[in-house]
Amino acid sequence: MKFKIHRGTREIGGSCIEIWTESTRIVLDLGMPLVNPDRTPFDSRSIRDASVQELIRKGVLPDIKGLYEEPGDTTLILSHAHQDHFGLMKYVHKNCKIYIGKASQVLIELTSIFLNQKWEISNPVNFESGKPFSVGDIEITPYLMDHSAFDSYAFLIKTGGKSLFYSGDFRRHGRKTKAFDWFTHNVEKNVDYLLLEGTTIGRADIELKTEDDLEEELVNVFKEGKGINLIYTSGQNIDRLVSIFRACRKTEKTLAIDFYIAAVLTGLSKFGKIPYPSKDFPEIRVFFPWNLSQRISNQGNKNMLYRFKEFKITKEQIDGQFDKTVMIVRPSMKTDLEYLKNLENGTFIYSIWNGYKKEDEAQEFIRFLTGRGLAEKEIHTSGHADINTLKRMVEVLRPKNLVPIHTFEGDKYEKIFSGTKVLRIDDNEVIS
Repeated sequence: MKFKIHRGTREIGGSCIEIWTESTRIVLDLGMPLVNPDRTPFDSRSIRDASVQELIRKGVLPDIKGLYEEPGDTTLILSHAHQDHFGLMKYVHKNCKIYIGKASQVLIELTSIFLNQKWEISNPVNFESGKPFSVGDIEITPYLMDHSAFDSYAFLIKTGGKSLFYSGDFRRHGRKTKAFDWFTHNVEKNVDYLLLEGTTIGRADIELKTEDDLEEELVNVFKEGKGINLIYTSGQNIDRLVSIFRACRKTEKTLAIDFYIAAVLTGLSKFGKIPYPSKDFPEIRVFFPWNLSQRISNQGNKNMLYRFKEFKITKEQIDGQFDKTVMIVRPSMKTDLEYLKNLENGTFIYSIWNGYKKEDEAQEFIRFLTGRGLAEKEIHTSGHADINTLKRMVEVLRPKNLVPIHTFEGDKYEKIFSGTKVLRIDDNEVIS
């Protein structure tokens, strides 16, 4: 077995690992970069019209045999539905099989519609946690992980008596801690190589808040406030949406979500106990942002709008019950929020990665909200593992070689994981 990390040995995002034998080739993740080589933000719009060969020359697409061209016999395996792990999937040849979790497939299909992208999975194969499957002479076992993305997996790769474990993105302070605990008791130990994400390494070395902690904070804010509560969070962070919903239920608030989030929650409700717009969850109401509604309608997807009309809440209704409303917002809704009259004395809660605050659109959005008299609070926790959880994975797997991936701080692994051999490799370096 040979493997190569195409991107990720010295950066977060754009993850891609190629693994091959004499007869089989697989790829774990095919992510959109988050940063350029100089660590400035990567602009995905800059590559919109570029060809595959042009993107390979620029180093955006990894040069992988059989992934983009005929016969398309390289297999792609996706860990979860975050764009820095699947965002370059649209360049894959239609003959390529794409192995993916069922819920992740639903998320990508919905994201493709709402962002008007071409993330079509023409040849999908769904897998299940803990159940091995084979591609040629390579055996892959997926393990469901706790992460801010729903339906995230790590993978054990075995062939020729050798083993490699790819952690994907994970944590154990979310709402799926039992998945991590199950993994620790059921995974094979003493792997030859562990490719371990280290997103949080280099940040404050503290124990991270749990989703239960955030839920309690939200309850206190909702109880104390006398105005509306606006929350900026990811529409695909299901753990966070559940925390917000539970806090609303405890404080008898109405949760107003836009029809994009409504579609996500409804699509995923068959995979777990997830609240979604229905008679079972009368606290949830759906609003229809003007720009998004127009775009979805112009794309010929009016059914996306009509399916939630019985749960509609209007701007006037929100204004009329402003002190009993919690509303999920994002910068693209600024125009809609300008029409709300009762924002003064409300609370704006920032509940997403702090790095997004550096973006011009986010800064303008926050200035607008605070300028309308909303107090700003930050209630958030990372979607990635803290140091103790990273150490726990190393303790469980007992790898012969530990390889940093999905991190800017790979040089710190040797000190953090003392007693384990750390192998510092470069992007595109072949390891046998």
